[in-house]
Amino acid sequence: MRRIEIVAFENAQLLDITGPLQVFTSANEEALAAGLPRPYDAITVAKSGQTGTSSGLVLATAPLPDSNSPIDTLIVAGGWGVNTACEDATLIDWIRQRSARARRTASVCSGAILLAEAGLLEGKRAVTHWNRCTEFSKRFPNVKLEPDPIFIQDGAIWTSAGVTAGIDLTLALVEVDLGRKLALAVARELVVFLKRPGGQAQFSTMLTLQEGGERFDRLHGWIMDNLRADLSLPALADQANMSARSFSRHYRQATGRTPARAVEDIRVEAVRRLLEQGVSVRQARMRCGFGSEETLRRSFLRSFGTTPQAFRDHFW
Repeated sequence: MRRIEIVAFENAQLLDITGPLQVFTSANEEALAAGLPRPYDAITVAKSGQTGTSSGLVLATAPLPDSNSPIDTLIVAGGWGVNTACEDATLIDWIRQRSARARRTASVCSGAILLAEAGLLEGKRAVTHWNRCTEFSKRFPNVKLEPDPIFIQDGAIWTSAGVTAGIDLTLALVEVDLGRKLALAVARELVVFLKRPGGQAQFSTMLTLQEGGERFDRLHGWIMDNLRADLSLPALADQANMSARSFSRHYRQATGRTPARAVEDIRVEAVRRLLEQGVSVRQARMRCGFGSEETLRRSFLRSFGTTPQAFRDHFW
């Protein structure tokens, strides 16, 4: 069995710990159901036997193992207590030594700060929770921080974005270990969005557009309901009860995008959701208002770094 150690500390984020732990547990269950040996021995470790999380739930944790004992994967949680944990020289030194022993090391959310403090991310690509990116970049300028991806692998080091992205990262680890079929079975059992590729952005298009305030919320809802309709600048301006020139200026000020780019982004994200559900590329293209396969292909490649068909094949 592969020994998995998930590192907790006071005021860690509960889901950073339980999300990956449940993925490994479900992988064991799926493997046993398929007549295979149980692949993982996953435990939560910490400096003390009881560790309080930021949600108030106290976890019973195993003590930090000897740094030279066998281990396959080390996963470090994040959470509000990460800065205090960084001041614990004993913990940081243990993480550094344990990582050297492990086949691979991963972090969830702001756990990347602990990996960076231990010197494990020097010169490497990494990601963390979007809300900690500015702080992270100032504190660790030699880390190649990327704010958008769900998770990143750079050699034996894996880092993930905020909270639930730890589930996506762990599913990717399971896929590497046990294959795509079993990883998908785990995802379906947990009723998560199958498996999001690591390059997918942390934010949905609609969530990002909402950051501009409520002024165009109704318009965005109308666009979502009318993806096959005329979504040209005059049509959108008419829906917003504004002149085309005024609408274009105010929309860009509010959202940081041109109306045309916003429509494209909303359409391509809608295509992505349909592809994840098993809809064919042709059907998704038609339902979301893309005039040609080539137009969809270029838009999808720009947004997700892969083609629509390759993306669909990843899930089905």
